[in-house]
Amino acid sequence: MSDPPRQEESVPEAPAQPQMLHTTNGSYPLHEYHLHLAGREWTVLHTGVILTHADESQFFRTMLDRLPYGVALWPASIALAHELATRGDAFAGKRVLELGAGTGLPGIVAASLGAQVVQTDRHELAMSVCERNSDRNRVERIERRLADWSDWRDEERYDWILASDVLYAVPMHAHLRRIFETNLAPGGRVLLSDPFRGASMGLLEALQEDGWGVTFTKWSLGDEEQPRAFGVFELARP
Repeated sequence: MSDPPRQEESVPEAPAQPQMLHTTNGSYPLHEYHLHLAGREWTVLHTGVILTHADESQFFRTMLDRLPYGVALWPASIALAHELATRGDAFAGKRVLELGAGTGLPGIVAASLGAQVVQTDRHELAMSVCERNSDRNRVERIERRLADWSDWRDEERYDWILASDVLYAVPMHAHLRRIFETNLAPGGRVLLSDPFRGASMGLLEALQEDGWGVTFTKWSLGDEEQPRAFGVFELARP
């Protein structure tokens, strides 16, 4: 009599180890965010999503002294990514500068739409996350540079300048204005995504008084019961 057939035991696969961000203050797990827009998908790594006012308060209370702003995923960058995706061919073949790139989502979307992108941030840690995220999305038309707005050396001209939630610090306004005036090509546009912070409105109003064209579209993100409003402001030089 032949032996009964043996049932092979299946060995469960070990769960994938999370990617880590290693810093002098310790190591932090990197999470994935998937953005589905216009029939496409982008994915970025981040240390945490900051969607609500409560998330923001928690970050400032517990993480600010350990991690730079940019390695978290801020909702203004998600709103800006949505705006870019709706504009499609507007970025094909264009030169794009991203200020305070952080995790790099808007610049990655612009590059995937055909732009040649320069992503800048003053934190090397954020630039390393940007590089990982560019690789994840298989975009090659991105250059990354460490840069400080108060010691800005770039004299190139760009068709688009992008930034997400960068207007909160009034002492930086003069530096940002100088970058807009110096680096925006004739006929170019600035796109600034912002959660209608008071300090931000002050700069935008001052630019408008000085002859800049300022228009905006409104996006809502976060909790469905209490969505948070974001404006994507388009600036055109006088």
